[in-house]
Amino acid sequence: MKIETEEIDETIVTLDTYNSDLNLVIDGSLYSAHPLTNEGFAFMWSGARATHGASKGKFCFEVKILDHLDVSHLPADEPNPHVVRVGFSVESSTLQLGEDPLSYGYGGTGKISTNCQFKDFGQSFMCGDVILAVCNMDADQVQLGFAKNGKFLGWAYKINKSELKGKALFPHVLTKNTAFEVNFGQKEKPYFPLPDAVKDYVFIGCLPLEQRESGTRPPKRREDCEMIMMCGLPGAGKSVWAADYSAKHPEKKYNVLGTNNIIDKMKVMGLPRKRNYAGRWDVLIQMATKCLNKMFEIGSKLRKNYILDQTNVYPTAQRRKMRNFEGFKRIAVVVVPTEAEYRRRCDKRDREEGKEVPDQAVLEMKDFMNILSPPKKLSENIIKAF
Repeated sequence: MKIETEEIDETIVTLDTYNSDLNLVIDGSLYSAHPLTNEGFAFMWSGARATHGASKGKFCFEVKILDHLDVSHLPADEPNPHVVRVGFSVESSTLQLGEDPLSYGYGGTGKISTNCQFKDFGQSFMCGDVILAVCNMDADQVQLGFAKNGKFLGWAYKINKSELKGKALFPHVLTKNTAFEVNFGQKEKPYFPLPDAVKDYVFIGCLPLEQRESGTRPPKRREDCEMIMMCGLPGAGKSVWAADYSAKHPEKKYNVLGTNNIIDKMKVMGLPRKRNYAGRWDVLIQMATKCLNKMFEIGSKLRKNYILDQTNVYPTAQRRKMRNFEGFKRIAVVVVPTEAEYRRRCDKRDREEGKEVPDQAVLEMKDFMNILSPPKKLSENIIKAF
């Protein structure tokens, strides 16, 4: 159950329901969570940051691996079906811990990663283990280290402060088919005593209030939330527009909803799923579409901002999808490049990703697409992009 953040005491450090993936179920305590695992969700990662980070001091948090969830429906050759990454990231990075710059993770496979660069570190960890993540912002270089079950494994990262540019680092957990619990200092005592090397570190929830930095808070009212519906033919540039717009407005924390984004959350060791999948690709796309529909249902009940990255050229589909977001500020972005530019974009997509939409299907969409008038009741604003 996700709890609307407005109801939470914002002076305490918890898992952040606003700064988390839709397929991660954060329980009522706000200190434990598990991912959705049915059907295609079992291929996906899901993550969350803490509500607070810090840009100075020596602080830490613990993660206990609670349970490996049942994913017996996965193919027998699925790499690492149960794994957790623990670490720190800046708030502007994605929730894919260790796959962006300024995002630093330590995974259960015994590897650390940042910006999709993986290196061996420490030991593997699994169900029942407790990982301590520590951050020293006061050293000449920012230092990040980890301990397993009370044994310090060493410093995994030393980061030049100029790279962070004064940004706070937030505790961050990313999981695949695994339930976990965090200790931000709310427990009477830690799972394990702090190792001697980091005995003077403080759990982040016990840092003085003035030393903590709060993450972006959610819109206070449903009518303050946005749903941006992309409209356009396959290959027109909708995904590029959505990614660019989202990157330019990090304060909005847009959740981009589309099969491309779902597939992107199915990476294997930071590599695209398409290079690491032996089954039929069209079947995986069908599963991703079912995941998208479920996330659409979940998202409509939460105060967040969304970009719906699909073709959305059929009026019936527009009405059906936007109906659940009544009360949101609803915006239609219609992407209409020139014919020459459209062909160039499609050729580029076909070279890089392969052709996935038959020409006949595109022609049918052209017949239905009404560029000028998505239903007025379903969209308060229409933006044309080229």
